Parts: sequence; C-alpha cells; structure tokens
Amino acid sequence: MILMKDIYKTYGNGVTALNGINVEIEQGEFVYIVGPSGAGKSSFIKLIYREIKPTRGSLQINNRDISELKEKEVPMLRRNIGVIFQDFRLLPKLSVYENVAFALEVIEESPRNIRKRVMEVLDLVGLKNKSRFFPNELSGGEQQRVSIARAIVNRPKIVIADEPTGNLDPDTSWEIMRVFEEINNSGTTIIMATHSKEIVNTIKKRVIAIEDGLIVRDEQRGDYGYES
Repeated sequence: MILMKDIYKTYGNGVTALNGINVEIEQGEFVYIVGPSGAGKSSFIKLIYREIKPTRGSLQINNRDISELKEKEVPMLRRNIGVIFQDFRLLPKLSVYENVAFALEVIEESPRNIRKRVMEVLDLVGLKNKSRFFPNELSGGEQQRVSIARAIVNRPKIVIADEPTGNLDPDTSWEIMRVFEEINNSGTTIIMATHSKEIVNTIKKRVIAIEDGLIVRDEQRGDYGYES
C-alpha cells in the first residue's frame, strides 16, 4: 500500500527532516506517528499526499512511485487520500453541506450522488442536523467533524490526520477518535500524527516513533513512549 525506501528530505535552508526512512504500511492499518516536536512527523505525512517531494529515495503508493508524478497527476493521487488538519481549514462562506459537497463537485460527481453521499457522511460524524450551519456557528469539535466528513466523502483509501485533536478538549477528542475508529473499521487506512499520550496509550494501534528524522520504534499496539 505505502512503501518508503531510504527516504531523505532536506529543505532549502539545509535542515534535514528525514534521514533514511524505511517503512511499509498495509491497506486498512491504523498508524500513529509520534515523536518530539521537530522530529520529522509533519514531513513524513506531507510526503504521502505529495505536499512535498523526497530529496532522495522511493515512496510508493499502490506500487507507483509518487515522487515521480507530474504536477498535473497529483490531483488524481489526492482523490484517494483524505487529509485532516489541526486547524480544520473549512471555507468560512460555505455551509457545512457545501464544505463537504465541494470535494465531490471538483471531481464532477452528479448532484444526486453528491446529496446522497454528503448526507451519509454527515450522519456518520453526527452532523446531519447541522448541514445548513456555517463554520462560525459550530464548536471546534463540530468543525473538526466537518473536516473529517470532507476528507472521507469521496471514499479515499487513505486518511491522513495531522494533530486532529490538538485544538480540542479531552471529551471532544475522544468523540473524534471514535469517528476515526469507525472509518478505519470500514477498511480505510488511517495515519495520524499526534502528541496525545492518552489517546495513543488508550486506543491501541501501531505506533511509529520518529526522532531526528529516523524511525526509532515501530510497534503493533505500542505506547506513546514520551512525556506529554
């Protein structure tokens, strides 16, 4: 599914964020990416959705090296990858329904299918009754639910979450994690960068720990392993 071989990433300022990464992630896995700030976690996940390209090495998704994709091919790659950010990144002038529907409109899905699918995912994240609300009328947890709905509406095979509970209170964070587990149970691969010791140690999944640009630990049902 996802295969990284000898991945290095050095930025223009000379900082090396990844220093020889080798890892394989299978379809349907749930993986936490943990480590200290500046360890390389964000670079790791940005590579997967081609926000950045490796300086050296091979990164394959479904047996295709995505670092070799032409820029015009990147949008097609991203149709199979949903991305969820800590700061939600919703379009403020669009309603909840419109924010989620937008992801299907850009791939020219039919209006009938858009309405059916949008209402399905809003029901999944518990926001079916708030489809006409605007982002500024929602709590932080609700906004994050909208961003999850938007990320999964076109049934991606991979969902990447970058600190998705970082701005949320503990109770809301657990609710969001239950949504992620349900998505994962449907067969979607989830890769989640997090600093939440409580979540990682309670909801046991595979843990990949990155320090100084290297994978220092890769454990099934692992612990967080750091003070937080």
